[in-house]
Amino acid sequence: MKSYRKELTFNTKTRRAFVNITPQIDTALAESGIKEGLCLVNAMNITASVFINDHESGLHRDFERWLENLAPEKPHSQYDHNGYEDNADAHLKRSVMGREVVVAVTNGKLDFGTWEQIFYGEFDGMRDKRVLVKIIGE
Repeated sequence: MKSYRKELTFNTKTRRAFVNITPQIDTALAESGIKEGLCLVNAMNITASVFINDHESGLHRDFERWLENLAPEKPHSQYDHNGYEDNADAHLKRSVMGREVVVAVTNGKLDFGTWEQIFYGEFDGMRDKRVLVKIIGE
């Protein structure tokens, strides 16, 4: 069995953003040479997320509105965590959207369902954050 590891870095221009990272994961898979196996993609920061969904801008606006209703950024004073940093809402949003995804690799391709794409979700941006890609298989 082979193993491949790659780190991606993201720095969004806004505090919150959804970025389709499927092309970067496809590139990593091609670099790995693995044809059959599993691909793990996980956010390596507690205020960012990796998830699978549809690449549709209306849905992303719906996510933004829904997450903001669940864990509004302001007022910062509503959160016990806030003090040194004002990002408690980002921690909560990440908990809802998830840390990682695992996708089957079949015939050298990500084995997606209809419309599925991999997204990086940023909830406390404007600084470098890492995403780990780990691919194992043959």
